[in-house]
Amino acid sequence: MPLSSLTVRGRPMASSLALAAALAAALIAAGPSPHALAQQAGPQPAGAPATFADLAETLSPAVVNIATTSKVAMPERPGGPQLPENSPFRELFPELFGGERGGGERQMRPRQSLGSGFVISADGYVVTNNHVIDGADEIKVNFTDGSSLTAELVGTDPKTDVALLKVSPERDLPHVPFADSDATRVGDWVMAIGNPFGLGGSVSAGIISARNRDINAGPYDDFLQTDAAINRGNSGGPLFDMSGAVVGMNTAIISPTGGSIGIGFAVPANIVKNVIDQLQEFGSTRRGWLGVSIQEVTPDIAESLGLDKAAGALVAQVVEDGPAASGGLENGDVILNFDGKPVETMRDLPRMVAETAAHKTVEVEVWRKGEVETVQVELGLLEEDAPVMNASADVGAQDQAPGAQALGMTLTEITPKARQDYSLADDLEGVLVEQVDGASNAAEKGLRPGDVIVEVAQETVATPADVEARVQAARDQGRKSVLLLVSSGGDLRFVAVTVD
Repeated sequence: MPLSSLTVRGRPMASSLALAAALAAALIAAGPSPHALAQQAGPQPAGAPATFADLAETLSPAVVNIATTSKVAMPERPGGPQLPENSPFRELFPELFGGERGGGERQMRPRQSLGSGFVISADGYVVTNNHVIDGADEIKVNFTDGSSLTAELVGTDPKTDVALLKVSPERDLPHVPFADSDATRVGDWVMAIGNPFGLGGSVSAGIISARNRDINAGPYDDFLQTDAAINRGNSGGPLFDMSGAVVGMNTAIISPTGGSIGIGFAVPANIVKNVIDQLQEFGSTRRGWLGVSIQEVTPDIAESLGLDKAAGALVAQVVEDGPAASGGLENGDVILNFDGKPVETMRDLPRMVAETAAHKTVEVEVWRKGEVETVQVELGLLEEDAPVMNASADVGAQDQAPGAQALGMTLTEITPKARQDYSLADDLEGVLVEQVDGASNAAEKGLRPGDVIVEVAQETVATPADVEARVQAARDQGRKSVLLLVSSGGDLRFVAVTVD
């Protein structure tokens, strides 16, 4: 189709383009200059920037290249030919036969890697990714003016992939502030500066494509996604907003080729800043610990509990003598609000707890047996080797002997022989699952022989008749599913099974 035949709202395309160009020129003339935008604080300006040049020129001196050197063992050489111990060839080629110069030991060689980082203080604190410096024997920070300084590792946090370095400059260094990443919106303009493929000082620009991304990189995933070009070597570099503040730290990409395809991820500035503050003060992180095992609130679980929507985090198990137990949290509670913040999904809660100071007393709002209750919990200190809150794993179904039926399962009371056969704890009480119909909803939800049903509809059960009575009560109330508390291998989890 020829260009002259296109129209926009009834106007010929050519005249519309001219009108648009005139309007754009007037807007640019009336708007703030790019240099002013680089100095501006607060909300990001609307519309596409006329240029990123002034912003890049202002911020580039605070962005650094991180060069690391580590020693790795060289692969062992294959053994040489069998020669007498007094052969002169052993002295000429010791690397083949051992000896004083070869030693018969694995040789070490240096390995170098490159990444990015940014300066956050005039006295030389530098932020980068943990994976950029992990295992390094020497860390060099290279600046845009050609100077280089050896860095000391202050601390790292592998769970968020954050590392803090310190250099000792002879003068104040250019540095950049953090933005409030919670205020960042999808569609906001951002600019990345870094060291992709060893090409220092590279600038790319794009927008925030999404927020709260979980890419299974760690227990506290909450990435900002951007279409600004992020490549290998950009790791640890800053993602700037249009005010010149760091809104995120570039960390990961999705790419089948290793190059940018427009899907990059940055750790939000608020997470980075919280970790950095702890590393500066303690040299390690000091995260809060709640002491619960949690699982997702699915639509059928929400329906079985009488919740209006699937939200929050379901407490599958409370750690004995932990902070949650001391504060009054119970198995089956759905945590809706933590320390004044709504818990939209299960994965929100571990991050909220981790970002809260240890030993702080917080209000926890829970849904308990059809009512909202609030408890006070004093958080503990999470040990670094302690597991982060997780749901119990799903398990498959198997077939065994028939018996009394309920919900597509064969149920029986726990006998001494059953305790021995299934290695059940002496103090575990409930109803034993002997068999599961492979076509049942219970099988789909992962129930298997050897599981023990502890509660039905948040009421304890001791016999198959108890289970049947609770299920029938759920039917009478018009419930589509009933909530079971199940012990699988000693771990408690909640399962919503349809009652039809």
